[in-house]
Amino acid sequence: MKDALLLAALAVALPGFAGSARAEATPAGLWKTIDDDGKKEKSHVRIVDANGVLSGRIEKLLDAADKPDSVCEKCTDERKDQPVVGLTIIRNVRANADSPGQWDGGDILDPKNGKVYRVRLKTVDDGRKLEVRGYVGAPLFGRTQTWIRVE
Repeated sequence: MKDALLLAALAVALPGFAGSARAEATPAGLWKTIDDDGKKEKSHVRIVDANGVLSGRIEKLLDAADKPDSVCEKCTDERKDQPVVGLTIIRNVRANADSPGQWDGGDILDPKNGKVYRVRLKTVDDGRKLEVRGYVGAPLFGRTQTWIRVE
């Protein structure tokens, strides 16, 4: 009887643990960026994890309006006039120990306007989507894009 109760308890508990593990999928991988209105595919960004620190660079431009040889004219740091393809736009992001499935502490660059924002990344939909929130000051003052995992 005790064994049956233990097995029943495990059967109920294990799917919950598996679900939380999937929710914490890493942002590392290739992502299709989608503009804020959720309609236009903009680029492919590869996020890599180097010893627990995430960074992301643009691998490909998808919007026909963007020239493949465009540069970051409005950037104000070392990325000024660097080609947009190959440009590191996410830097110094780490897992948030207090919020599993969330990464923050770094910054993200908008190569269209050259502005750098603080960033928070959150995997959703079993790691198939990434909520990317760029903000100034507090996360309340920002905007979120949902990126789609390519690989």
